[in-house]
Amino acid sequence: MSQTPLKSLHKSPLESPRTLWALAIGFLIIWFYMLGARTLVPTDEGRYAEMGREMLASGDWITLRLNGIKYFEKPPLQNWMNAISFALFGLGDWQARLWTGLCGLIGVAAVWFTGKRVYSPRVGVIAALVLGSSFYWAGMGHVNSLDMGLSGMMALTMCGLLLGQRDGVSVTEQRNAMLICWVGMALATMSKGLIGFVLPGTVLILYTLIARDWRLWTRLHFGKGLLLFFAITAPWFILIALKNPEHPHFFFIHEHFERFTSGVHKRGGAWHYFFPLLALGIIPWLGVLVQGLLSGMKKTPARFQPGLMLLIWAVFFFFFFSISGSKLPGYILPIFPALAMLIAVQLEQSGSRSLQVAAILMVLLGLGGLLGVGKAIDISKNKPALEQALSAAYANWLYVVAALALLGGAVSWLLARKPGNGKDWAIIVLATSGYLLSQIAFLGHEPWGRYIAGSTHIPAIQKELVSATTPIYAVGRYEQALPFYLQRTVILVEFPDEMQFGLQQQPELWIPKREDFVAKWQAHQLAGEHAVAIMRDDVYDDLKKTGLEMRIIGQDPKRIIVAVPAAR
Repeated sequence: MSQTPLKSLHKSPLESPRTLWALAIGFLIIWFYMLGARTLVPTDEGRYAEMGREMLASGDWITLRLNGIKYFEKPPLQNWMNAISFALFGLGDWQARLWTGLCGLIGVAAVWFTGKRVYSPRVGVIAALVLGSSFYWAGMGHVNSLDMGLSGMMALTMCGLLLGQRDGVSVTEQRNAMLICWVGMALATMSKGLIGFVLPGTVLILYTLIARDWRLWTRLHFGKGLLLFFAITAPWFILIALKNPEHPHFFFIHEHFERFTSGVHKRGGAWHYFFPLLALGIIPWLGVLVQGLLSGMKKTPARFQPGLMLLIWAVFFFFFFSISGSKLPGYILPIFPALAMLIAVQLEQSGSRSLQVAAILMVLLGLGGLLGVGKAIDISKNKPALEQALSAAYANWLYVVAALALLGGAVSWLLARKPGNGKDWAIIVLATSGYLLSQIAFLGHEPWGRYIAGSTHIPAIQKELVSATTPIYAVGRYEQALPFYLQRTVILVEFPDEMQFGLQQQPELWIPKREDFVAKWQAHQLAGEHAVAIMRDDVYDDLKKTGLEMRIIGQDPKRIIVAVPAAR
């Protein structure tokens, strides 16, 4: 009887149910709290919240619209999920991020379960800790954008493939895992288009060529998988094409081929665009990244090589988006589940040296932050006073982030040097500090978020909206978040923004010429009608010079908001 307590004292925290449950509960409390802790920040967050709101309000679940205008850039899954969230829980910030948050958790759960089955229970736990604490994954899990929705479904695809192809899998397990893989590809396609199956398919081809595992293609359950894939994807694509014949060409040609091969969206970048973003995104595990990638090259006696598959997945996705003519920071997010598993394998199979390197890099990051935040504030001194104040306020949060990185890295380094369970505790401390610093950094950004969204002006605008038909004009700019918070679409003037294609189909929904807006504004004034306009300050100055009467009800460096003055 005296041996049991002694054993428990030496039990690894990565194998202790009590420790793991405590970590999971703490992780989830913070994760769900942060979904509603910030204002929806334009552009993506406001856009996809508004599209979901309009879908629910209109009852049209086929034709996608933004600001009441046909918007065919992406498939509907994100909008469907947001609309369902609004229908169940009402309109709000956390409701708009719920699907994104769940997709982030799906990724964490998938790498835990897959790591456990393909490698070992410890690898599964470490993979979940690595992914859940990586700056990009933990951060983007709280941003209402398509990137996490796609990445969560890609994680299902990748993990289903690994589970279905691993050595020793039963026929039933293989079938079920591969069907999950096919479902993941279908939902990824419904999230962001053809890359949902083109990229995993290319990874499979590359793996086959490199590993020479030709028989793998006989284990994919093509028949059932294709039926399932098309049952999920085909109905919407058929229905939207029937209702909107212009959709197929725009979606498949413009949004896929032209977007990849050209700079049509003016979102280009150098070939090394994603390298610094990868370094930032994998924090606090940057010191183990290269070793983790190299571990994927180690050949094992097994038929199926999961490490090689993970390596090809991460490298090919990174390469694909690097050569694309369209680049945005979130595009590489789908590689992080693969990186998390590779890093977990490296941490489990090696000594503590690589972990010590990661901890030292965290210390250096913290020191650099403490020294660099002040310089960043100096750079903002040539900006408007409001933005200077916001930068100064955010600096206090960044000092906390830097201090936490310094402390977490130092404690992890000390623990990693200890024998016994020191290494395992170091992994937990590094993961915990990495997760907390990402959430603190996002939470501290909230004043900036309110400013970017313009949400401080909502009460003043609402006072002018005396009826459901009171018009709001967007002159020279489109506010991506205010329509959602106001629960109103706006009338675009002069500036089509990203709705140019939809306005070509529905030109009656906007005012292309400024003089036509002026005439409408003057007509509102003569009739004693209420109206609001949101515009850039240069547009306001130009209109003021013409003698147009406007009453300012809100103003900041990004926008001026005016209302129709009373008739004389």
